[in-house]
Order: sequence, then C-alpha cells, then structure tokens
Amino acid sequence: MASKLDLKPLQDTPRLLIEAELQPIQGTRFQPTGFPDLGAATFTLHNDTSMLLVESAQSMANRLENICWEEATSDLTDTLKGLPYIVVKENGKVITNSLLESHRLNSPYILEGTDKTFFNKLKGELGVFEGKPVDLKLLAAILMKYDVNALLHGVFLAKSELAGGRLRLARSLSAFIEAKEVAVAASGGVKMDRVNPQGDTKKGFGHVPFHRNEFTAKEITAFFNLDLAQIRGYGLGENAEQLLVAVALFKIQKFLKEGLRLRTACDLEVVKTTVKRPENFEIPSLQALEAALPPLIQAVAGEGKFASPAVTTVSYTGGKG
Repeated sequence: MASKLDLKPLQDTPRLLIEAELQPIQGTRFQPTGFPDLGAATFTLHNDTSMLLVESAQSMANRLENICWEEATSDLTDTLKGLPYIVVKENGKVITNSLLESHRLNSPYILEGTDKTFFNKLKGELGVFEGKPVDLKLLAAILMKYDVNALLHGVFLAKSELAGGRLRLARSLSAFIEAKEVAVAASGGVKMDRVNPQGDTKKGFGHVPFHRNEFTAKEITAFFNLDLAQIRGYGLGENAEQLLVAVALFKIQKFLKEGLRLRTACDLEVVKTTVKRPENFEIPSLQALEAALPPLIQAVAGEGKFASPAVTTVSYTGGKG
C-alpha cells in the first residue's frame, strides 16, 4: 500500500457523504445557475419550503475536473502530475483535453477528428465487448489507462463503432449545491449608450434597461457523494482504489478552498464541513492529500495501469462538425 492516508473507516461503507454549509462571501445575495427556457431552477418541498438548485450535478462534475487544471501553465496541478489524460492538438497547438471536455473521452475532438489513430486503438481494446455483455472491471481498467477522471465523473461512449455504443460508467463522485428557504432579490440596471441613446437596440446600440433576479437563502449547502462500492467494484487493486478515493477527496477539498467563485454574482465560502456517512471519518486536509497523492500515482503507474506515456496526444484535423 503506497498511501499514508487513513482510509480504514471507509472500508466497509458503500458511500461517503459530505455536506458543506456555504454562505455568500460578501453581502446576502447570490446568483444561481440558469437554464435555457427555464431560468433559475426553483422548486418546492412537500411542506412548502422554497428551494433552489444553485449548481447542478453536471456543472459540479465540470468544476471538479477544472479544479485539477492550471490554466496559467496549461497543465495538471502539480499534485496530480503523472495521471493519464488525453490532450488534443490542432496544427501542433493544444486546443483542449479530456479533463476540460464536458463528455471527457467521448469528446468529438477526441473521437470525431479525421486522425483516427487513438480512436482505432481504443476501438481495438474495446472490441472484446462486441456481441458480449460489458465487463465493467475490464472497461474500468481500459478507461483508467487513458483518463482516471472518467472513473470518477462517468463516461458514455455512445459511438456505435465502440462496442455498439453500450459502454458507460456512472459517476462515482457526484455533487450539487442547493439553497433552502429562498427568496427573490430583484434588481436591474441600464446598458448605457453615451453616443446614441435612441439607437437600434437590435444591433447593440441605444439604452437598454434590464431586470435581474438574484436570491437570498436561509441555508446554502454543497453535497458530495462518493460511491465507494462502485470504486471497489472496479476491481483495480488496493493502490488504484486508494488513488481514486484520494483524488476525489483532493478535488472536494480544493474546490471548497479555491473553487467557490461560481459566477461574478455567486461568490461563496465554507462555514462548516460535515461528514454525514460514515460519521467516524475525518476528511484528510488538502495538505495531507497533496503529500499522499504523488507516491500513490507513482505506485499505480508502476503497476502498469496507466498508458505510457501517461499523456496521450490526439491530433484534431477537423471532423464532421
């Protein structure tokens, strides 16, 4: 075992449930995520409590991926260097990677380009599932070679050429943010045109008054659910299981420390973090996780579970899109 983290309290529990109480870092209002044709996702409980979805599971998955990436250096954060992922280049220039793509390995920039080198390699490895039931352990082992994060945030390889488009893993790490006892904080403003206030607004000229709705809430809570039974079910061995748990905890701790500025008008901070299940588990600090992860990554790489080199390059030369 390469990890010095004390994860024994998690050995016999199916899920790790964590809740973080949040509050606006300044003032009392915040702006939730919005959806086309819906706007803010408000809902009401059976007892008439007004609720609001501040951040969806899909958005949180993307945020927990982004927290691993350093935009300034266009590289993984130092703690996670050595983990496998796919980088996409066009004319030799990096344009995206499997951590930043919403659908991870199923990104069109990875699978739909005219350069089929990686696609054919993946197709060959996944070909063992053609006309057969999907062996989730083998699927997890193949996916771990190219993108460890796909085992945490899920993936759906929907292309029919890849074993009939049946290959999918559910998220083992999921998260969302809700607010309770919410009320609308209405406000507004005017887009000013100092040159021609009466200009054609359809072309971007003229004064444009607008309204906006923000919210207040009695409670704002971030919920994290790590499916430990699913991770154990991958059958990847002790070091790989500990690596997946440690990466998930690293993402949670780093997000709570650095990732809570969700939007310009939604800047939150942690009031208190609580482990709901198992209650006797204490989340390792971010510093402890940063110390534990590099040797874990090295140990799993030494077992031959990652692609070599760990970063697989795909050349995108244009596709069907």
